[in-house]
Amino acid sequence: MPTTKPRHAVTETGAVAEALAELRAEPGGDDVSISELVVIGAKALAAKKRAQRQANKEMLEIVAARVRAGGQPFVDPEAADEVRRSGWVRPT
Repeated sequence: MPTTKPRHAVTETGAVAEALAELRAEPGGDDVSISELVVIGAKALAAKKRAQRQANKEMLEIVAARVRAGGQPFVDPEAADEVRRSGWVRPT
């Protein structure tokens, strides 16, 4: 049937086959539709990306507040100077 919406095909290889085998092993796992899996997966991935974006925003706010407050530097100035003079040397 013609449609203006994107169509998708999934081949059950590799990680897809493993995930579907795990699902099918569960009671009632055989009657889950690919559409349902896509919806659940897309919502879970979107939530994960939102959480990561929020965590990044919070970290940037912490760094900005620390810089504005003129707090302690993020690196040890003496250690940075030592590295500048001697280069990166790992003890053996």
